[in-house]
Amino acid sequence: MSTKSSRARSLNETRDRILDVALDVLGENPDAGMGEIASTAGVVRRTVYDHFPSRLDLVRTLTERAVAEMAAVLTEVNASGAEADAAWVEFIARLWPVAHRYRVLLALRRGEYGEAIHGLLGPVDEHLADLVKRGQDTEVFAQHLPAGILSQVAYGVVFAIADSDLSNGTLGARAATITSLLMLGVPETRAIALVGDQP
Repeated sequence: MSTKSSRARSLNETRDRILDVALDVLGENPDAGMGEIASTAGVVRRTVYDHFPSRLDLVRTLTERAVAEMAAVLTEVNASGAEADAAWVEFIARLWPVAHRYRVLLALRRGEYGEAIHGLLGPVDEHLADLVKRGQDTEVFAQHLPAGILSQVAYGVVFAIADSDLSNGTLGARAATITSLLMLGVPETRAIALVGDQP
């Protein structure tokens, strides 16, 4: 392997490590600075700034990574042809392992980076609204709110539980899935039965 390609690989590994650490550090403290992220990652501040010239660049990259993961899952789930409520259950089951890690984006979305994060989350919001609309059209989900708002309410519940003491283990995943289904207007017996089918 050439020196050039091994250097590029090393740079990518450093960048990925900074992003992983930033998610953890910001998850604990959304106001954490670049210096804290650098020291936790075991690099100097200059290294962080070489990869991310500003805190906004770092947050934007974290958001892009989250959006790519969530959009890929939603695209697959939407294409599965399953009933909308069963598709929602599959989405939450696959999202749950990363929901706790990405919950910081919801906190940051309410702050100074709100506009940037909101813009980047657009594709995920659209996929979620499409799934909920499909459920409304087949009378699986409630119709008292527009699909775009109802999907955000149900999705917000998942992240609220991911941010709570229930976030670890299957109890949290089960609570998040059942609660979000209830928010979508799925009867409790159906919600429990759907989640019972999950591995």
